[in-house]
Amino acid sequence: MADENTGKYQKRIITIPNILSFFRLCLIPVIVWLYCFKKDYLITTITLVISGITDVVDGIIARKFGMGSDFGKAFDPIADKLTQIVTMFCLVTRYPHMIIPLVILTVKEVLAAVINMITIKKTGEVMCAVWHGKLNTVLLYSMILIHLIWINIPEFVSGILIGICTAVMIFSAVLYNIRSFHVLRKQKEVKNV
Repeated sequence: MADENTGKYQKRIITIPNILSFFRLCLIPVIVWLYCFKKDYLITTITLVISGITDVVDGIIARKFGMGSDFGKAFDPIADKLTQIVTMFCLVTRYPHMIIPLVILTVKEVLAAVINMITIKKTGEVMCAVWHGKLNTVLLYSMILIHLIWINIPEFVSGILIGICTAVMIFSAVLYNIRSFHVLRKQKEVKNV
């Protein structure tokens, strides 16, 4: 099925995976309202889990049915990162030390967006997530969910989780930047031949 559709959805914007990514964006203000105003941490957690499930499902649909698109490759991570950043911003209201990974994640994503735009403009290539990015996402969501569920988490446990997550985030950022610069250098070499 995927082989038959390969390329068919490449330039499309309205696809099932992209609709699911848009749905995730719509859940962001709901998460803020539930956590910061209603202070309903259980429903906040359920909403975040639903958001995460749609992320997994849109990836499966994109691969299995060949519905991957250039727009989706850029839009899906934006929906993910905005969800992560906003949820962590909510958590800062209860766990002030959460500001450290929040700032690092925000800076990392802004730099990644700039580098990706340059890469796309110069090479036309939209790069997909790789293993360390996926590991970073799993650890980040795990840390967020633990802080949502474990209301009275001891500070030292919270600090360990935040430290591990922050270290992997920095590691992933370095590897992504190396990959982007490698692609740009390769493109420059091809042009000079």
